[in-house]
Amino acid sequence: MIAAILSLTILGAALGLILGIAGRFLAVESNPIVDEVEALLPGTNCGQCGFPGCSGAAAAIAAGSAPASCCPPGGKTTAVAIAEKMGLALDLAAVADTGPKLATIAEDLCIGCCRCIKNCPTDAILGAPKQIHNVLKEACTGCSACIDHCPTEALVMQPVPITLQHWVMPKPLAA
Repeated sequence: MIAAILSLTILGAALGLILGIAGRFLAVESNPIVDEVEALLPGTNCGQCGFPGCSGAAAAIAAGSAPASCCPPGGKTTAVAIAEKMGLALDLAAVADTGPKLATIAEDLCIGCCRCIKNCPTDAILGAPKQIHNVLKEACTGCSACIDHCPTEALVMQPVPITLQHWVMPKPLAA
């Protein structure tokens, strides 16, 4: 028994050392600007910007082939943050920012077809075939990728309800 524990410990340490060395020699260096822009994006990888995920959009923004306002789920706040980080001029006239929204399902219309589940990038929709589905509000990022795939139009985007967890006191008017 001691021999088995000792041999597995030595094997684990040797393999860990080999993986650590390989991680240093085979590491792929990325552009730090792309990494900073990707950190500012919402990370939903929904594809609404026309790029394959947030990493593709960040690379395009850093290369200058996409505007800072190309992320619809990010809205104006993300566009302004990216423009400040990159030092870009920003035209927010084309960006429609209606505030944060969440997907909700009308239970009387849901037929349980599972098309919305397959298209949700964050796995925020729960359900099974021929069962009523539900949206996890904590996981929904408001990308609306699921809306177009619902055949019964049971999915709608609604504003985030104001609760004690995200209520913000408005600033008082200046005298």
